[in-house]
Amino acid sequence: MQALRAKQRENRRQLAKLSVGDEAQIQTLADEQGKTTAELAALRLLGFAALGLIVVSFVFPGLQLGAWFSIAMIVLASGFILYDTSNVLHHYRIGQHVAASLALFASVALLFWYLVLLFMSRRN
Repeated sequence: MQALRAKQRENRRQLAKLSVGDEAQIQTLADEQGKTTAELAALRLLGFAALGLIVVSFVFPGLQLGAWFSIAMIVLASGFILYDTSNVLHHYRIGQHVAASLALFASVALLFWYLVLLFMSRRN
């Protein structure tokens, strides 16, 4: 998240420095920033929807989320893995290898957790 904000700040600085004659470079920077923000917005929306379902299942104990929720979370975790991999390649600096690996590990651990839940639900 910090790396994304740092990249967006850097893009804004570069946009401010460019002159009027550099329209192509301005458009490239604007497109890159918009794409990154759109990807993150979609993943955030899906994440908050999943969190809402989890809260509803706590409020109504009879509601079982089941295998379909696990499948949806596996898809969401896969999206987070792709997003984090893109961040590792494009946004993290060389000295930020620990932060990059932890971000990617968290996504892989989430995927593993919901795979285990899915296989355990099919066992019954």
